[in-house]
Amino acid sequence: MSAWRLFITFLALSATTAAACDTCGKNAQPAPGQRVVEYDLHIDEHTQSPAGRPVRVLAINGSIPGPVLRFREGDFARIRVHNDLKNEETSTHWHGLLLPNKEDGVPHVTTPPIKPGTTHTFQFTLRHSGTYWFHSHTHLQEQSGVYGGIVVEPRGGEPVKADREQVLILSDWTDTDPMEAMRMLMRGSDYFGLMRRNSQSILGAWKRGNLKDYFRREWDRMMPMDVSDVGYHAFLINGQRQTRIEGRPGEKVRLRIINASAASYYHLSSSAGPLTIIAADGPPVQPVSVPMFLMGIAETYDLLLTIPKSGQHELRFTTQDGSGHSSALFGKGEPHPAPVPPRPNLYQMDEMLNLALEEQEDDPRASLKLSRPGSPYRLLKAIEDTSLPKNLPRRKITLHLTGDMNRYIWSFDGKTMAQQPYVLIKKGEIIELELVNDSMMHHPIHLHGHFFRLLMGNGARSPLKHTVDVPPMSTRTVEFEANEAHDWMFHCHILYHMMSGMARVFRYEDEVGANASLRPDALQHADSRSLATAPTPADQTLTHASGLGEHQHDMSYLWGAASIQSNMSEGLLTWMNPKNDLQLAWEVGWERVDEPQYEIDLLYQRYFNMNFQAFAGYRLTNDADAKDRGLIGINYRLPLMAWLNVSLDTEGDARFTLAKRFQLTPRLGVWGDVFYDTGTRWEWSAGADYTLTRHASLTASYHSDYGLGAGVLIRF
Repeated sequence: MSAWRLFITFLALSATTAAACDTCGKNAQPAPGQRVVEYDLHIDEHTQSPAGRPVRVLAINGSIPGPVLRFREGDFARIRVHNDLKNEETSTHWHGLLLPNKEDGVPHVTTPPIKPGTTHTFQFTLRHSGTYWFHSHTHLQEQSGVYGGIVVEPRGGEPVKADREQVLILSDWTDTDPMEAMRMLMRGSDYFGLMRRNSQSILGAWKRGNLKDYFRREWDRMMPMDVSDVGYHAFLINGQRQTRIEGRPGEKVRLRIINASAASYYHLSSSAGPLTIIAADGPPVQPVSVPMFLMGIAETYDLLLTIPKSGQHELRFTTQDGSGHSSALFGKGEPHPAPVPPRPNLYQMDEMLNLALEEQEDDPRASLKLSRPGSPYRLLKAIEDTSLPKNLPRRKITLHLTGDMNRYIWSFDGKTMAQQPYVLIKKGEIIELELVNDSMMHHPIHLHGHFFRLLMGNGARSPLKHTVDVPPMSTRTVEFEANEAHDWMFHCHILYHMMSGMARVFRYEDEVGANASLRPDALQHADSRSLATAPTPADQTLTHASGLGEHQHDMSYLWGAASIQSNMSEGLLTWMNPKNDLQLAWEVGWERVDEPQYEIDLLYQRYFNMNFQAFAGYRLTNDADAKDRGLIGINYRLPLMAWLNVSLDTEGDARFTLAKRFQLTPRLGVWGDVFYDTGTRWEWSAGADYTLTRHASLTASYHSDYGLGAGVLIRF
């Protein structure tokens, strides 16, 4: 074995020494002569105004985003993460870095959670260069501000030279508490659509000339299409809506761009001309220029920008849904705004499928010629051969990306992580991973602890990535060498999708074949063939882990809605998780009757899919023609999104209900329902409501028993 190869092997072994944990007693140590770089990160609660209004935030060292951690390839990192929160655990994941399993930072899966008032010390060797980032992997803390950047300079210097560099960390901000945002998504609230100004309505479809498309979708029983979930109050660069890129005219600036958003993709465009990409997800790529491209959540891109001799230019980051943007300005003089992509037309499915169709064309730039372009993947070429060993066994794994917007359930192969947590792989094999997106949303899929080759027609120069955008109704294929050990997270990096179930753990089974080879030519540029191949010490077990933590169970929420009108009150209180509901529903009327009449249903409902549910429970009533009774029934969605409810009770009576809502404008809807009960005969009602806030609407209705009334509808 050559001296060079022995040196590479030594570096790889040093990166996987025993875990770094304050309570473990077996901390990794730097090698003799190895440079040690230390940081202290304090995670604490503050009051700040990211969107202009003072709100509670979680900051690192008092700021959002946290600091940029800078290293040189080969450095030994010692990072002390202090949890200064009073009542919350926290964690830190080093996104994109290849490091020992215990240092990956996913609570319970790889690393103990950091308890309130305690400190966890992470220690590892920086084994490759590039632009990366770090964030909390606990609950929804990333949305609240727990993220920052990482820059690792290569040993031999950057292959593409620049006069200066700047880190731009993109993020989205909501003043709504993230747990409340998640609850709104699960309950099916459409208020975020109002915030984004893209709610679908009959009037909106008519104005765009898509009325036929609107009702065809409803006839096909499809939910309204969308490209995003949460309505945000601000989009930020380094914590501000606008920033400056420093540099003198003619200077070349390396921009290290990190999309640390929780749920926002961006179209990147510049008024100074095409964008030159020189690195993607860390490793360098052959420089390539594109006019505009889509950047997925959790991706990083390095761009080379030349400061113009005259004029103030804009590098613009426009959200995929068109609801907002942030800007980085450079140069001085007359303002030159960047091109703005058109807002998506959500009434036509054809527009959402254009990207998948264009990516099948022979022209690798086809998808970038669209007015709303896609990712630049087909143009990305590694600067060296990234081929995987041919002598290792290969196995193909296909995962379908599945979702149900009706309940906000996101999953792989129709199962959430709690329902099916593991994908089993074996050390020493090559995994070809086929990702098939069966949904109508983009999903940025991230694999911890590994780089994978993105197979998009570039053969031996296929680029290395750790996060890949999978567009609607399309397929992405990646491959990687299974050369690690233990458990590694794999998930959609839309934070709310991951938390609602679109995640797995890649778990290593018994090793097969020989240990992965260590080739010095690959280590230099973050090649997955060797960067993650370091042997794992025998004492590095999963004894520190305690299951799946917050992913052990599906999320559940309590929500409700109640109308209070001059003639009656109706309401529904629901506890729900992805497949089960416990419901308390009521109708109480007091007009045109001698005394208030009520009907109260206590139900358990099983959710099978967006078009079919079954329920059973008990009905309480003081109707003179009825009495308390048990009941069973079903809900079935008909064409045109009408609902049919059929129930049978223990008194032998049956009830048939038909209901339909028409969304006239984004805020104004009208509805009607009619039912026939074999015991109490016919009853019907109709009404309208107008949304004021996410908690309140004005409402008016006419009920066949209780007459005309008006009041408010409260959501809680």
